[in-house]
Amino acid sequence: MASPQGSGAPLEFGGPLGAAALMLLLPATMFHLLLVARSGPARLLGPPPYLPGPEVLWSPQMLLLWFTWLGLQAALYLLPARKVAEGQELKDKSRLRYPINGNPIYDFFLGRELNPRIWSFDFKYFCELRPGLIGWVLINLALLMQEAELRGSPSLAMWLVNGFQLLYVGDALWHEEAVLTTMDITHDGFGFMLAFGDLAWVPFTYSLQAQFLLHHPQPLGLPMASVICLINAVGYYIFRGANSQKHTFRKNPSDPRVAGLETIPTATGRQLLVSGWWGVVRHPNYLGDLIMALAWSLPCGVSHLLPYFYLLYFTSLLVHREARDEQQCLRKYGLAWHEYCRRVPYRILPYVY
Repeated sequence: MASPQGSGAPLEFGGPLGAAALMLLLPATMFHLLLVARSGPARLLGPPPYLPGPEVLWSPQMLLLWFTWLGLQAALYLLPARKVAEGQELKDKSRLRYPINGNPIYDFFLGRELNPRIWSFDFKYFCELRPGLIGWVLINLALLMQEAELRGSPSLAMWLVNGFQLLYVGDALWHEEAVLTTMDITHDGFGFMLAFGDLAWVPFTYSLQAQFLLHHPQPLGLPMASVICLINAVGYYIFRGANSQKHTFRKNPSDPRVAGLETIPTATGRQLLVSGWWGVVRHPNYLGDLIMALAWSLPCGVSHLLPYFYLLYFTSLLVHREARDEQQCLRKYGLAWHEYCRRVPYRILPYVY
């Protein structure tokens, strides 16, 4: 059977059974986190204190509001006054891939089509950045305003969480073109994994720290807040530096900012960076991401595990994503990738992993 990645490619995410389990587990986990974040005990691993009835889960007004939000983002996406950038060339020379057969569960999870479009409206590219990421910021802001109503003013911890995550989302939107080279765009189809992840998991799960702080206020002094800001700044510096270096090199290897970096030639004609950020570890951007994730959780204190769910989840996600990327690079670059791994032995964390 053909997989969404093409004939002969190994199935990922545990194949059809793994995909089916994830489609049940991910929505259940999201609802669990939302319920326990507002409960008194706030136990990450314990059962939720109550289960809401259908009247709480279903609201025609909220459904209308959600479709209005998507429509607004779609209208902004289709505005003619916007920059147009070319994506990565695909293996079949920019022709979209349409597998003839496959497993319906696995295909639904990962997506049969790589780039589903209606005219110039690219569903995957639209969902990757706009409604979910911007919705995440708006949810955080709403929680900050609600805390101000409850307690007179937002807490310092709430300000830090909002500020850190606003910076992260703003960076993603400012460097929007860079998303065209990510695995989500070049490799994964647009199925349940990306659609649910972009539209539901990101805005409602990534705002977990702000939700926790609204219901469980945490004291935070200026000295500790300064340390947390420094941690976030270090993470952002690594994250932005690594991503900018990679994107600049992919666009123009002769750019003065990257022209002096050491590279390894490959049989595909492309070069692998083996110095700069990408000579420290194979995925320095992941390292920066994880340091920032830690900084987002620290304002919530250390009395509960729940605010650290994002850090735990994101660590497992990036380790799994790195393993998928390793397999793809090995198939694509062969001996050159073996040489790169010899030169850069650590994957994410220097001297550890």
